[in-house]
Amino acid sequence: LGYSRDGLGAAWKNEAAFREEVMLAVVAIPLALYLGQSGVDRALMIGSVFLILIVEILNSAVEAVVDKASPEKHELAKRAKDMGSAAVLLSLINAAAVWAAVLL
Repeated sequence: LGYSRDGLGAAWKNEAAFREEVMLAVVAIPLALYLGQSGVDRALMIGSVFLILIVEILNSAVEAVVDKASPEKHELAKRAKDMGSAAVLLSLINAAAVWAAVLL
């Protein structure tokens, strides 16, 4: 639990994107509780928001390791960082699709 707390704290302190996504979650989760018609709707909407946070933390972890292992510019380092970024983008698209499916 302590390591997890430290990880969340590091993400909050060092990653602007994570802070922005937490602010999104602070708004979206209560909205999902209000707008969801059923428990399944609410779970899908909230789960899609949590997935964004999870993927962002994993992306940040990959970026930190790449920066430590390869401080100079390298094609493989760029590829790893770009793939992490793509995963975050896909999680955002997933959340939008879930919310649209539930609400429409």
